[in-house]
Amino acid sequence: MRFSAALIALALLTASPSRADEANASVGLTGLNGQGGAVTLDELDALPRITISAEQHDATHVFEGALLTDVLARVGAPRGKAIHGAEMTDVIIVEARDGYKVALDLAGIDATIRKDRVILADRMDGAPIGPETGPFRLVVEGDFRPARSVRMVKQIRLERLH
Repeated sequence: MRFSAALIALALLTASPSRADEANASVGLTGLNGQGGAVTLDELDALPRITISAEQHDATHVFEGALLTDVLARVGAPRGKAIHGAEMTDVIIVEARDGYKVALDLAGIDATIRKDRVILADRMDGAPIGPETGPFRLVVEGDFRPARSVRMVKQIRLERLH
């Protein structure tokens, strides 16, 4: 009995992400020209921080993270007045570890075009987002339901529609 309990405890420890794993967690980024990159928890924390209150599943939560435009700047995404003409067809595909995907338009996340903000959050209600729903979550301010609030974000890529 003692042996099987020890095996179960060992399995739980090895299956759970360690603090080092969480510190090394990242979201893959792909720009319009295929330029690759990533953002880690530490790098996200170094960007200007934004706080958004959002209702999700009949409860209001406070999310903290960085503007998605600031995150996508790491792979050369246009922003501000650079979004015009062809850039108006740029889309952002956000993919979760469980395969869930959403698409946003680049112009729709830019503060010079739209007042509601979109962040890549790493904190919810004052605490890090746990591995079961995080450590990264997309939060779209102003949405009436959280269908575009992707949990467990693993990849964000930009594409231009032709």
